[in-house]
Amino acid sequence: MGDHAKGFVELLGQLSSCPALTEADFGARFADLAALGDDHLVLVAEDPRSGRIVATGSVFVEKKFIRGCGKVGHIEDVVVDKAARGRRLGQRVIRRLADHARAIGCYKVILGCNPDLRSFYVECGFVEKDVQMALYF
Repeated sequence: MGDHAKGFVELLGQLSSCPALTEADFGARFADLAALGDDHLVLVAEDPRSGRIVATGSVFVEKKFIRGCGKVGHIEDVVVDKAARGRRLGQRVIRRLADHARAIGCYKVILGCNPDLRSFYVECGFVEKDVQMALYF
């Protein structure tokens, strides 16, 4: 649970709306995700000098009926701290998440991204496929 004090929530705030969480709320969500085992991985990269988290991403598994009850990895919440960009941390996070998905038997990984980030994900080996839609509540 040390990640709460290492700036994890603040880092996510560079990606999307992420109001401050109490340590108790953070701990409860951490426990929920940990209970999912390999089906949900949150990866962080920590700056060894400051001890702060400078990059993160997650992958979770969707279990399907198609493809012989196959599994799809969904990559989400990838963000690199503004001060740490340009060091290929994002590519390393993506590679580790994709490797995890492959290792647990996913037949593909998918993600949605801002159009400005297309070239980054192409560099990571992704290809454009279909269109992602969202309905917010």
